[in-house]
Amino acid sequence: MKRYLSLSILFVFTCFLNAQELTATIIDKSTNTPVPFVAVQTAEFKGVISNEEGVFIIDLQDVDSNTIELTCMGYQALTLSIEAIKATNYIIQLTPAINELNTVYLTNTRPHVDSIIAKVKQNLKANYKVDSLSYSFFYRETNHIDFENLNLKVKKASHFKKRQLVDANESLNKMGNEIKNGNFVHFTDYSGNLHVINNERKKLDVEKATTIINSNKNISLDNIQEKAQNIVLRYLDTTKTYKLKTGLFKIEDSLSLVEEGDKMDNPNENDIQNLRESTSSILNKSRLGSSSMLKTILNTDNYEYTLKNANFINNEMVYLIEFKHKRSRAKYSGSIYVSEDSYAVLKLDYRYAKGKRGEKFNLRLILGVKYIENVNQGTIIYNKNKDDFYVPRYIKAESGEYFYIHRPLKFIENSSARNKTAFDFKIEGQTKHREELLFSDISPLDLSIYDAFEETKSVTFESLRKYDANVWSGQETLAPSTELKTFDAEEK
Repeated sequence: MKRYLSLSILFVFTCFLNAQELTATIIDKSTNTPVPFVAVQTAEFKGVISNEEGVFIIDLQDVDSNTIELTCMGYQALTLSIEAIKATNYIIQLTPAINELNTVYLTNTRPHVDSIIAKVKQNLKANYKVDSLSYSFFYRETNHIDFENLNLKVKKASHFKKRQLVDANESLNKMGNEIKNGNFVHFTDYSGNLHVINNERKKLDVEKATTIINSNKNISLDNIQEKAQNIVLRYLDTTKTYKLKTGLFKIEDSLSLVEEGDKMDNPNENDIQNLRESTSSILNKSRLGSSSMLKTILNTDNYEYTLKNANFINNEMVYLIEFKHKRSRAKYSGSIYVSEDSYAVLKLDYRYAKGKRGEKFNLRLILGVKYIENVNQGTIIYNKNKDDFYVPRYIKAESGEYFYIHRPLKFIENSSARNKTAFDFKIEGQTKHREELLFSDISPLDLSIYDAFEETKSVTFESLRKYDANVWSGQETLAPSTELKTFDAEEK
């Protein structure tokens, strides 16, 4: 009886928690397609951003006056009550904004796009504050590896029996098929505060962190080679050690078949310095330093601009300007939204232009290695804070790389017989990497507080089998994508 009573209390409590949150989807009224990155304001200087599927989650306790305001570049602003959202079955329609460029400006008074860009550049330092700030944030990272080709084979072995050679290649083929057909995705979420004095002086305080990865699919290129090597080693003399060579290069001098003891490292423990650098790297895209995307696309020597649209958002005239490269060294195309009043960039969308690539490394014929960064795109949204400076509200950065590795490996026995086993390792595929930063508060940083704060050396992430909304209940976070909501790390 007590057990059933406890379960009932738990059920009621869970329903109460869920009742404190509201989840809704925003769609385009004309096309019925999801509208991503909509600012959902629940109170002054407070709210969230819809995810790429147009979904957002808000804590109802944060909602002032029982209404929320939705704004998105290219759409008419909308204010709705909580009751109205419930009445529409939690589906919100946004109406596309009308192009008012020709309506507002007469032909002879229409602003020239180069003049607008010049004023944007002149006002950068006045509009954007980047130093001596404390950023309260939520960070989400999603990593994929898609294997297109995986060929692992023992080509010859001077001391393998025929059955051993068949068994070894069957094992390698089975491993290769499992990897090619596997769903290798890794989700990481963490929240905290990044304290920034300047580009060199930063400290990170992580408050909560989770990771979701299939334990039997924790894979990397080095990990695949190691697994393949271990299969080959099963059929070698356990009393011997081996040299491992690829071409002219010696990789290992004394591989042993004797198993090492269990590693003591905690796989869920992350170095705070690495986390700080990851967070700062994404943040820097919104700042005004050398890695700033804003500074990059405002380089008038490399880019040309076209004024495409103008419409009113929250009673403010906003220009839509598209940009593309005009020099071979420029790589991006995209769009920016600019305030007519302050000449601040409110939103920036960028991607590699057609035919453009990032870093390349092609030694396929010499070393059997090729690497091409073929995806680089993102979105940055700025908001004006209570001090009248523009600060980032949301940043998304996506990258992708094609990789090819072909290594003919040779095991050479450390003995007078010097028995040899030739093993061919060929792998080809694509990695995809997405990072997102949602800022809940950005405030001036007190130097004395910065000096007094001590970073921890590492952070232990809570390992989850699948996404648990209760972990982040009550915090401003990004709504999980369908992929994240449905992913189960224990599924085979």
